[in-house]
Amino acid sequence: MAKLTKIAKTLGITLANNLDGDASGVTNSTKNCGQGDIFVAIKGFRLDGNSFIAQALSQGAVAIISEAPCPKGFSLPWFQVADARAALATTAAIINDHPSQKLKLVGITGTNGKTTTTTVIDAIFRRAYSCSAMITTICNRIGDEEIPAERTTPEASDTQKMLRRAVEIGCKAAVMEVSSQAIDLKRANDLQFAAVVFTNLTQDHLDYHQTMENYFATKAKLFDGSLDSSQATAIINLDDPYGQRLTSIFAAKQITYGFSENCDVQTVDFKLSLQGIIASIKTPNGMLHLNSRLVGKPHIYNIMAAVATAISLGIDLNTIKQAIEALPSVNGRFDRVECDKDFAVVVDYAHTDDALTKVLETARQVATGRVICLFGCGGDRDRAKRALMGKAAAEGSDLVIITSDNPRSEDPEQISLDAEMGLKELGTPYFKITDRREAINFAINQAKAGDLVVLAGKGHENYQILKDKKIHFDDKEVALEVLN
Repeated sequence: MAKLTKIAKTLGITLANNLDGDASGVTNSTKNCGQGDIFVAIKGFRLDGNSFIAQALSQGAVAIISEAPCPKGFSLPWFQVADARAALATTAAIINDHPSQKLKLVGITGTNGKTTTTTVIDAIFRRAYSCSAMITTICNRIGDEEIPAERTTPEASDTQKMLRRAVEIGCKAAVMEVSSQAIDLKRANDLQFAAVVFTNLTQDHLDYHQTMENYFATKAKLFDGSLDSSQATAIINLDDPYGQRLTSIFAAKQITYGFSENCDVQTVDFKLSLQGIIASIKTPNGMLHLNSRLVGKPHIYNIMAAVATAISLGIDLNTIKQAIEALPSVNGRFDRVECDKDFAVVVDYAHTDDALTKVLETARQVATGRVICLFGCGGDRDRAKRALMGKAAAEGSDLVIITSDNPRSEDPEQISLDAEMGLKELGTPYFKITDRREAINFAINQAKAGDLVVLAGKGHENYQILKDKKIHFDDKEVALEVLN
């Protein structure tokens, strides 16, 4: 509960009606609005929340926050603000009693590696503190309670509510993915971070950000003081050009990681196989020798980011080692499908050209035979990356199958044609099979002894978004059906 007077004062509201009451919650969705809540009317990309105010009031809303002026004759508190999204985040922090200030909260941003890095850090937290919270693309988990994830970074009101729950059950730390859209849409406002992590930056989401500079500038807000990271330690991938730029933007404490000699956390030796990673990592606190079940060089970066983060929070190397070595594969991240064949099948979330390149490089390093790649591109998303993904698939594979991903409102055939433009630049043999189930069946049945089949694009997702519906579809389930 929070006093409406306190919320009004924090938001800078000087004139409003009936501020004597309390609010028990805040939301921008009538689906979640109930008795005692403040309803925040946000004008979105498709819908205007101001059109749903009457419905919110009928469901028990006690106040309205909007960028629009108060209608004549409106009797309940109406807070007119300049930025409704920012006001939602601030109000949620107040109502939930600023839970991020009572936790060691880590925020992770970047194009690739966020989910795995988050998962590894959470494994370390659970080993170090027993109870922790994790907010990721795959799922949200508070202690041992799992909550389905609807997006990479939840709405500010949902995040604050989950963090409050984490505090209530005794969690000492929490880790969350912070997407560029979330930063831009103020979902990460009013969170106090103990550490902020940058993984890498490659082309993605340009349908939203338009240019790479806009994309980088948005990510940089997690580091430049725009958000509450002034007291945080910045964990930065120094091998990434954008990471190098971040080191000059972030003025406070930094720990860099990578393979470069001048990194604070540096992998000096490693060995890759389908069984995992054996690595020796130099840290400010001494050498760390690891045997991880994660597969591939990209996961070494994720591990280094997690190690650097844990060190910044004072966690000892032995705890870090035990946690990482006990962690199984991460759902949908170079995730091996168990089978007794003389070839292997992995599922991976790679849905950008850079991610696909890295996944196929990993596949090449651990396969003794051919690399067979199945991929598709999402509809209603950055079209410019489709040909780049086709080229990446052709460069990294011996055989390519183009199929459907989440076509959404677009024609799957046209999406495949866009990707095919990149494939045609090289002579790698390929097939186009629009039906994803049929394509997976075909890809696996092409495999011979020593081959590695990579099912890319959907990873942990257990659905497919078509033009008029959303259906259950899990690459791993389908692969198991074919293999058995």
